[in-house]
Order: sequence, then C-alpha cells, then structure tokens
Amino acid sequence: MSLRPLPRWADLVLLPVLNLVLALLVSAIVVVAAGQSPAAALQALLVGSFGSWDSVGFTLFYATDMAFAGLAVAIAFKCGLFNIGAEGQAALGGLGLALVMLWLDASLPAGIVVPLAILAGAGFGAAWGAVPGWLQARRGSHVVITTIMFNFIAASLMVYLLVNVLIEPGNMAPETRRFAVGLSPLSDFGFPGRSPVNLALPLALVAALAVWVLVWRTPWGYGLRVVGSNPDAADYAGIDQGRRIVAAMAISGALAAGIAVNQILGSQDKLILNFTGGAGFTGIAVALMGRNHPVGVLLAALLFGALAQGGAELAFEMPELPRETVLVVQGLVILFTGALGGLLRAPLARLFAARA
Repeated sequence: MSLRPLPRWADLVLLPVLNLVLALLVSAIVVVAAGQSPAAALQALLVGSFGSWDSVGFTLFYATDMAFAGLAVAIAFKCGLFNIGAEGQAALGGLGLALVMLWLDASLPAGIVVPLAILAGAGFGAAWGAVPGWLQARRGSHVVITTIMFNFIAASLMVYLLVNVLIEPGNMAPETRRFAVGLSPLSDFGFPGRSPVNLALPLALVAALAVWVLVWRTPWGYGLRVVGSNPDAADYAGIDQGRRIVAAMAISGALAAGIAVNQILGSQDKLILNFTGGAGFTGIAVALMGRNHPVGVLLAALLFGALAQGGAELAFEMPELPRETVLVVQGLVILFTGALGGLLRAPLARLFAARA
C-alpha cells in the first residue's frame, strides 16, 4: 500500500533537521573512534562558529559564498538541470569583475566602478553558464558533462591569464595588482568585530529574494518549474523548453559570480587563483539540503559556513584530532541530506499515516 506524502512542513523542515541530527550522530561515532570527546568537539565547533563577533563574521563570510553557490544550483534544479559548473562560472565571473576593476578603478569613483564590476562579473558568469545550457537545449549535450568540462576549461584559462597576462609585474605569485577600491567591510557600518564579512552578504539576501520572486511569483518562473517537473506538460502548454534551459543556466552562472564578489571585491581586493575554494561544489549540497528553496538555501549556507569556520577553530583547539575530521563531518552532512535524504522519509510517512 502506498503511503501518503509527508505534510509540507515535515518535508521542508522536519526531514532535513532529522537528517542533520543523524549526520551529527554518525560524526560523533567518528570522533569517538579517533579517541576524542564528541561533546568537546561539538563545543569547539559551536564556539568557533558563534562564540565571538569575529567568529560570527567569518561564519557569515563563508556562508555568503555558500548562499550564492546554493542559489545558482537551486535555480538550475528547478528547471530539471544538474549544474555542476558553478565553480567554473564563479571563476569566469571573477575574471570579468577583475578586468573592469583593473581597467577603471583608477579613473572612476568607487560608487560607479564597483557596480560596473559586479555587473561584468555576473555577465561573464551568465555567459559561461549559458553555453552548456545552449548545448543541451539545441545540441543534446548533457549539461552535467558539459559543465564538468567547462570547470576544467575555466581553471586552465585562469592559470594561463594569471601567469602570463594579468600577473602584477615583478610579482612571483600568480595574481593581479591590488584594486584601488573594493567593498567596504560591514564593520564600517556597525557590525562588531574584525572579519572579512562585507556588502556581498546583503547582496546575497537580495539575490535570494529575487530568485524567490522570479521562480515562485512570475509566469516565467512557473513555466521554468513546469519544464523541470514535467517536460511533456511544458510541450503541451507551448512552453519553449530550450529558451528556459538556456535562461536558467545563464541566471545560475550569474548567481555563481556572487562568490567572486564576496571573495575578490570583499576580501582579497585582487584576482587570485582558486579563490572559489570549492564553494561551487559545496553549493550542490547546500541546494539539496535547502530543498532548492531560497529560504532553505540560506539556512543550509549558514550551516556550512559554520562548519567551515568552526572547523578551523576545532583544528586549533583539538590538534590531536585529525584535521580531516571536519571534512568527514561535512561529507556526512552532504551524504545524509543529499544521497540519503529520503532515508527517513518512509518511516516518517508511516508515522504520520498512523496518526491520521
């Protein structure tokens, strides 16, 4: 006998929380196997993530990257696309942003050049995402394969440009010169402590709101979700699936470029290699855990930001614990909220059916 689907609140809130608890319980077993106290490790994680204003600032800084990456993956998911290319799209977004900064930062005021650089970064990311979308829509090339390949192309292109073209003269490190202007830290606007958290954080919140309005409150977004959930119905309704696919991948790439805004304009003030730090791949787990909804993505991004910041504190406070433990915890969270996200769905459905 088939079971009733879970109530919406249980599917969106209760199930992810239970999956997270299950991941933490398994993580505790790993810590015990390493000969350490799970309670002490959890305390170090929490204190390192939220124990001071500096810790909160760093947590929000990392969460900003995760939010942009999660939103990028989520909007592609809504169109039935598995975008694994957010890492490369963010890298190309950083290239576009840096080119504008290097060209105009000395001749235009910050209030003009910074928005222009952000728009250029979004444009480069959108273009890098739109090409795999067009290849799938018009040539039948699967977006998973093309986005993986485009990650490698983007990485190779960045290495070539930073080593041979954009490198600062006289500098041995593959990076550009420092920009004349950047994003002011939020501490200048009343945020306590000293951390790299910057104006990309409210920009990520605005992006989440824009995604929600676009996907859930517009006819275009309704068509996008129809393409992702039922292509046959989309054909019957006369929706051009190819255009939706290309547009979804372009928007996804533009959102991924927000990682460059946070890292390059908000922290580094120059273009460096591998500034994404794997956030584009972590965004897949953020989107899955957040059920591809902007609110869920923001909450999942905060969790992964806390794991990133708290993990650094954990390695400092408990040096006898292997440094890879934090990666194991992140992997378990990804496992239980992604691949095994439905592990508890059937038991919960039976429980709700019995109560009904």
